Parts: sequence; C-alpha cells; structure tokens
Amino acid sequence: MIIFLIFLIFTNSIFVKAQNECLPTSCHASGPIIRFPFRLTGRQPVHCGYPGFDLSCNSNNLTEFAFQFSIRASARNIILPIRARATVQEINYQTQVIRVGFLNGSCLPNRVPEINATISPFEMYNQYNVQSDGYTLFNCSGRPENRNPSSPITCLDSGGFQVYAYRSFYSVSDFSMSNCVKMYNISEISEVILNGPSIFTIDDTRLHWPEPFCGICETRGSFCRLRNNGTNNETECVERPREPQPNNNGISRNAMIAIIVVSVFVAALAVAVLCRIYIVKKRKRDHEKRIQQFLEDYKALRPSRYTYAEVKKITDGFKHKLGQGGYGTVFKGKLSNDILVAVKVLNNTKGNGEDFINEVKTIGKIHHVHVVRLVGYCADGYKRALVYEFLENDSLEKYLSSGNQGTSLGWEKLHKIALGISKGIDYLHQGCNQRILHFDIKPHNILLDGNLNPKVADFGLAKLCSKDKSVITMTAARGTIGYIAPEVFSRNFGKVSYKSDIYSFGMLLLDMVGGRKKYDGAKEQNSSSEIYFPEWMYNQLEKGEDIAIDIEKEDESDIVKRLIIVGLWCIQWYPVDRPSAKVVIQMLQGENLPIMPPNPFAANK
Repeated sequence: MIIFLIFLIFTNSIFVKAQNECLPTSCHASGPIIRFPFRLTGRQPVHCGYPGFDLSCNSNNLTEFAFQFSIRASARNIILPIRARATVQEINYQTQVIRVGFLNGSCLPNRVPEINATISPFEMYNQYNVQSDGYTLFNCSGRPENRNPSSPITCLDSGGFQVYAYRSFYSVSDFSMSNCVKMYNISEISEVILNGPSIFTIDDTRLHWPEPFCGICETRGSFCRLRNNGTNNETECVERPREPQPNNNGISRNAMIAIIVVSVFVAALAVAVLCRIYIVKKRKRDHEKRIQQFLEDYKALRPSRYTYAEVKKITDGFKHKLGQGGYGTVFKGKLSNDILVAVKVLNNTKGNGEDFINEVKTIGKIHHVHVVRLVGYCADGYKRALVYEFLENDSLEKYLSSGNQGTSLGWEKLHKIALGISKGIDYLHQGCNQRILHFDIKPHNILLDGNLNPKVADFGLAKLCSKDKSVITMTAARGTIGYIAPEVFSRNFGKVSYKSDIYSFGMLLLDMVGGRKKYDGAKEQNSSSEIYFPEWMYNQLEKGEDIAIDIEKEDESDIVKRLIIVGLWCIQWYPVDRPSAKVVIQMLQGENLPIMPPNPFAANK
C-alpha cells in the first residue's frame, strides 16, 4: 500500500511538472506566444513541441525560426528541403500559418542537384488559393534584349553567363531569348530564398504547416499536444493548463508535493542503504563459505596451505615488492628450505573469489616445464595469497617494452621462447584431464626463468571444459584489450573456444617481433597511416618490403618472417581459420617457411 501511494505521488509530481514545462511562453512580453506545435529551445523540453518546430530567442529577445520548407525541382524531380533563418512576427494557431521576416537567403539553385530525403513540414502559404506555376530558370550569355519580368539570380553568375528566373506562366514567345538556355523549373518560393545570400526585409512572408492538424482543438478553446504513449507523433486536445496557485501559507501545491516526494525518497534511500549493507555482508560470508567448501573438495589435489602469518614470515614482512596491478601485489619470499618464491597477495576487497578459485583449481594440479608451478596458497579469513615458484628474469613484457628485443635476447632465443609458449598452451589445451582455456595470454603473463625458458602464468581468468567440448559459454568478455579474440567480444565472428587463446598468442608473436613499435615509427613518418598494425605487417610482407627490424645475421631474417607468418595465421578473424597449438608448434619447428595466410583483414572490410 505504501509503495502504491509513493507511486501515485511520484506519478502526479511528474505529470504536474510536465504540464508546467509546456506552458505557453515567449521571448518578450510583446512577442508572439509560443506553444505546441512550437517549443522554445533552452526553456522547454523536446516533448513540448512537434519535430521540426523549434524556436529560439536571439540576443535582442526576438523570436527566431530556423525553418525549412519543400521545393520541387524538375532537374531531378526531387523535393528539396530549403533551410532559412527568420524572425517570427506572428503565429496563427487556428489557420496554422506563421508570418516571418528578415529571411536569410540561401541561393536555392545551387542546391537543386542535392538529394535529401527529409520532408519539410512547411510550405509557402497561398492566402488567395491562386494557382502558381513557380519559376523557370534560364542561363543566358548576356542580358535578354527585352523588357525583363525576371529576377536575376546573381549567386549563379559565372564565366560571363547570367541566370534569370521567369515566372513559369509567361509564354516563351513573349520574349527574345535566343541567347538563353533553359535550366529547370522550380515550384513557388519566396524571392529572397531564390535570389541568394543577401539579407532582405520581407513584411509578409507566410508559411503554412499542414501537420500536425490542431485547428479543431483551437476552435474548441483547447490546446493541442503530443498524445501520451502515442505512436507516429499523434496529437490530442487537452484543456488549457492553469498557472500553479499558492496555498494559504504561500507554498504552492507543487512545492508541497515536491517536499513529500523528497521526504519519501530520503526514507526509501535510507532503507535501501541498510538493505545494501546487509546484502554485501551476507554475500561476503557466502563467498567465504564457497571458497572453504572448494578447498575441502580439492584437499587431495591442492598444494601446501599457509596461514597469513606464515605468508608474512615467508616474505620477510612484505619487504621486497616485485610488482603491483589490479589483482594485487607480488612480493619476493623464501621458504624454510631456501627456495625462492613469488607471493601474490590478492586484493581482498575486489571480486567474489572467482580468480582465487580459478588459480588453485587449474595450476594447482598440473605440472609442465612451460607452466608456472603453484607452490602453495593462503586462505586465512578474507585474506588471500598465492605462492609460486620464483622466476628471476621477470616477465617477457620487460624485454619487449625496451623495443630492442632482437638485440637483448637474440632472435634464436626469441624463437625458442615462442616455441616454449606454444608448447605450454598445447599442454593446457590437450595435455590435461580437462581442457584449460587461459583467456589472458599476453607478454605480462609469460614469465622467464634463469635460462630464459618461458612459463605461462596467471590463471585468474581461466576456464575448464571437457576435451570433447569444442565451444564454451561465457556471460561476459574477459582478457586484455589488444589480445582478445573477436568472438569473445561478439558471437557474430564465431563461438568462444580454445581458438581464442590462439588469437591472443598470435598477437603476442607480433609483439615479440616488435611490430607494434615499428608500426608506431612508421606512423610518425607517415601521419596519414591509420591502418591496424598487424595489417600493416601483412602488407609489408606481401609487398616484400622490410619491416625495419635490426637483424645481425642473414639466417635471422627467416626467423623474423616465420614468427610474423605464424602470428598472422593465429589472428585470422574467424576461429575456424586459425590453427591449433599443435599445428603452431609444427609451423615454428618446420624446415621451410610456412606459406602466407589469407589476408585476415579482408573479411572485416
């Protein structure tokens, strides 16, 4: 019942406000009254007027009208909307005629070749219903040698030729027009619009609007407005709105309603805040129970479990920080047997524990030379931490960001790193009891050990699925922009599967070659280049042009080309066109260079 009363009060307040917003107004006390179908922009909302009937006040408080009306031109047999700006002198809502002055011409003949499908709501007003045939335009090499009942169209004069507009009801035999050529006909129009950009004073230029038809409302003494919940801009007659009257205490009825609504809103907001606090706390307790249940279920498979005090001791009080990101902070630590570890302390205020469960559930039970090993974890109350093997050479991103990876690591080592990453991905896709989809393959998540062997890390976004399942269901996109496959954003490109990791690996390969940085350098030299950087690399190879990569040995050129070609195969737009990780390994190890793939960008143009 209370909710219903609040709804009634709120609805009434909105209705009264909507009525007051659309009350008749004017720019000046002596100016024309503005009401439906017109509205005054800046003072009245859009629903107060009919589309195309917007008026405004200029700096002199005169009412201005940027209107358009239709002209038929025989050049292409089109109806051309003509725009002009005028000051409004009078509006007759019963006859639906608006009288304007100070029209700004726009040289109509120049606009006849234009095609615009917009239909104007206005037409020239014919007060006496006199049939008019409009004008015929002639292009003359000189001034016609006769009395001239025509209007010169000076805005079209060029190259010694002059254009004249004759009333179409004249006979061509009445004049000597041997030096003129007919151009086209136009329907009736004010001469100021016809004759170009000069400003004229027109005392009696009238325009008529046939739609919306509100004359019947006016004759009844009512107002016209857009129908509530109507379609196709339907109108209806309503009683003339009354000005709000103050009550005995000097407070208007609308103000009283506003006070009541605000009070109810504040009370409802307080209740909502209390409910929100309760829900958040309950959800946090449920998440904790869920994680504890998960840890019990995976007791036989999980790595060592540490308390938060033990994690603090391992990291020497979180003394040596290795890095920080949105997921949390990584610290260097040492176990009792002098084994170095990297401890990732997760943000306990972010997420619902899904990332933590994914990490433990996936890499906690797998072992591979190219997958980082999870040594242990901490789930002490709301505090979470993951303990990994320590890899002293940090991530691949550190070497790629320098821009000279070819000289700092060497192309042979980069080739071995790429091969190791592909083997790690193949193990995740085919070597485990369940297929593991990483969904965040990028240079930051490839760690390097003391011998620069790569290891795939960070499984916070990973998903598990059975090997016989070719696609998976996702409720939202996940991954890092720049490495996410197209189908993860939109299912129009295909279904999400293990091929989404292949796309990310392909982008990583192009980054390893240095394509993005070389492309940025090319853009600086040629500012007109707006092409996507992998497409730029494809075009460079296809044309046989150099990508400006530092190569010391001649045989290193084949390594660079191999990495680029394999990368381009992996970033094919549709998943079905991408190779599996096993095929990628074969292409990276093959004796001959892989063939160039189809242009992966042609289908997206």
